[in-house]
Amino acid sequence: MRKGFIIRVITIIILLTTCNWANPVAYASNDSKPDHLMPAVGSILVEAGHGEWEQASSDLDELQTLWNSVKAENPLEETNSDLVANVDNALALASLKLNNGGGEPAKQALTTLAKAVDAYVLSIQNDAQSVDPNKLTGPKAAQLLLSAAKNSLNAIIQEDWSQSKQNYRQLIDEWSEVENTIRADNNALYSQLETKITLVRVAIQAEPPRQEQAKQEMQSLLTLLSDYAQGKTIALSNDSSNQTYSLEELLNILKDARQQTVDGQSADAIMQMEQFITIWPTVEGKVQISSSSTYTRIENETALVTGQLLSNPPKLTEAIQIMDNMISELEPIVGEQTYTAWDAALILLREGLEAILVLAALLSYLKRSDNTKGRKWIWSGALTGLVGSAILALVLIYTISQAASGSARELFEGITGLVSVVMMLTIGHWLHSKSNTSAWNNYVGARVDSALARGSLWSLFSVSALAILREGAETTIFYVGMAPSIDTYQLLLGIGIALVILFILGYAIIALSVRLPLRAFFLTATLLIYYLVFRFLGESIHSLQIAGKLSAHAVEQLPSIAWLGMYPTWETFIPQIAALLFIGWQLVRQELMKRK
Repeated sequence: MRKGFIIRVITIIILLTTCNWANPVAYASNDSKPDHLMPAVGSILVEAGHGEWEQASSDLDELQTLWNSVKAENPLEETNSDLVANVDNALALASLKLNNGGGEPAKQALTTLAKAVDAYVLSIQNDAQSVDPNKLTGPKAAQLLLSAAKNSLNAIIQEDWSQSKQNYRQLIDEWSEVENTIRADNNALYSQLETKITLVRVAIQAEPPRQEQAKQEMQSLLTLLSDYAQGKTIALSNDSSNQTYSLEELLNILKDARQQTVDGQSADAIMQMEQFITIWPTVEGKVQISSSSTYTRIENETALVTGQLLSNPPKLTEAIQIMDNMISELEPIVGEQTYTAWDAALILLREGLEAILVLAALLSYLKRSDNTKGRKWIWSGALTGLVGSAILALVLIYTISQAASGSARELFEGITGLVSVVMMLTIGHWLHSKSNTSAWNNYVGARVDSALARGSLWSLFSVSALAILREGAETTIFYVGMAPSIDTYQLLLGIGIALVILFILGYAIIALSVRLPLRAFFLTATLLIYYLVFRFLGESIHSLQIAGKLSAHAVEQLPSIAWLGMYPTWETFIPQIAALLFIGWQLVRQELMKRK
């Protein structure tokens, strides 16, 4: 380590000598980066080597100023506080020796100072290198924001609005680098931080700036960041971060604010915009993933329009114009098609028709076997399967109701959706393998023969119950994955239509013995299942992105087709293309196997 230190000091001295760097004041006045400490020390060593003791003493004072700034902005962990103390002591000793006339004692003191500064800078650099962006924790991310927040608060207190805006821009730049990390670690805190950051911006951009509001919001922001960085338990207010809101509700708030602005009620409009700012973090994910450029514009326009309403006098015309732009940008995203009654009906029709076919086949097989006693056991099993499906549905509905916050709801939707995708891929493979009459008859016959071979009618009961329960469970899980993205009316309408159709088909197939073209049914059902696989996959990944559990690299050139569940991000596009290739390979492979 000593050899490395000597090499570094010699290198710095050579550079300083050849480049004629002789004064660290530029570092002290313009920047406080730790890597400026060693050049400053090297400059003093050069002057000491030339016997320029007065200049060395003056530059040591500048180094002290630089050091104080570095300490404030780059705090080390408590376990490394001795490194800071070593530099403090070495600075004091060097100052004393220089004030006593310099000479060899001063040179030795400066060498000690150089070693202490070198150890400190190495520690800072090692800490920086050890921070892997992919492993950055939420509290550590908050720690990185403290310096810019403190500087901005100081400028606000001094009413230096030019400097406060500059410091605020630095805070925003740093926030954009770490906000996803904080959101993934603590979504409720993230929402409050996002709200405070926006409210600070509103206050400093108002004309004239609102110092008291800016100071209050920045102090609150700083407290949240500091407590979070130190691992303290944070008492979060019971606000929008723990409630469920939709983008449509947010748009309605914006429209209300616009109408109040038109009516000249600027105070009421300000209250509406503050509510908009508070709710925004809970729904911003949908906007960000749909269009990153729209997301950025909305964030900028939100602060701008609120600042204009707060101006004295309020700039109502300009505010209305910006709100019109915001409304026109948000309406297409709000109006994006989610699941419809058609999608809801398709799921129940497919699963319900398969259940009817299973029952019809079981009853028909018993009839051909002259085993009429088993009919009531099959019907009893079917009823039990329906009851079991209903219980499962109630359990899952209760689970959904506990996902109160928006991010939890999106997370639940994403997970259940991906489970549905795996199930549907399995079902699609099974359906395609049974797409001819002989394969279907062999499948049903094997199930019934196995039950009868046990010599117990309970076996028929269990075959029927499990068949219906399986279809009911699949239907429930599919609807759970779909529910957060479909209007309640559309869901109930789709279920109602499907039930009517299923009743008619069930009566025709079971009571009237109408024969259904099995190949056409299974092929159609297979295609519908694969359509749902493609869509559920995109929607589920989209939900996980909104919940902050997956990254979102938005690309405007990628297709955005809501009814196919396609969104302009690589994370949704690549898995969907991979799913298409897998489905195509499965279909081709099965067709080739049938021809052998």
